[in-house]
Amino acid sequence: MVKKTLEITKGWRFDAVSLGFPGLVIGGKIMQEPHNLGRGWVDFDWPDAFGCPVKMINDAAMQALGDYDGGKMLFLGLGTGLGSALIVDGAVVAMELGHLPTGDGHYYEYNLGNKGRKRLGNKQWRRQVEDVVETFRAALLPDTVVLGGGNVDHLKHLPPHTRGGKKGAAFVGGFRLWEQ
Repeated sequence: MVKKTLEITKGWRFDAVSLGFPGLVIGGKIMQEPHNLGRGWVDFDWPDAFGCPVKMINDAAMQALGDYDGGKMLFLGLGTGLGSALIVDGAVVAMELGHLPTGDGHYYEYNLGNKGRKRLGNKQWRRQVEDVVETFRAALLPDTVVLGGGNVDHLKHLPPHTRGGKKGAAFVGGFRLWEQ
C-alpha cells in the first residue's frame, strides 16, 4: 500500500501523512490486524516508510472528526462493517460498537454491514439501522448522531434526529488530526 501510494504521489510535496485505519487504533497505534485486509499492519514503521511524520486513527473516527461541529457526537459508518466513533467536546473516543454482541449470537455489524444489507434486503436493513441508532442514542446520549459510509445511500430517509455525513469528511478529519 505504501509503495503504491508513493508511486501515485510521486512529485508531490507533503510534510505529514494522516491514515484512517479500518480497525482498532489506540494512541496512534494499530492494536490488531484488521478483519477485512491482509496481515502486516501491526508494528509497521509508517514514518520510516513514508519518510515523514504519520498520525493514525480509526477510519470511522477520521470521518467523524471531519463531520464534527461541537458537543457530543456519535458517528456510525455504514459500510463494509459498522464503524463507530464518539467525539465529546473535541476529544475522539475509540469505539468498536459494530463488534458488540446483539444477544442473538451475532454482532451489530452482522446486520448493519454490507453483507447484512444484502442478506436482509434494503427494507429490513433500514429498519435495523433505525433500531440500532435509537439503541445507541439511548445508551450514549449524544447531542448529534451522524450517519456516514457508502451504504447511507441505501437509506430512503435518515432515521429521526440524525444527519448524514458530509462527502469528503475523512479528508477534513485527516487535516484536523494535525490541529489537535
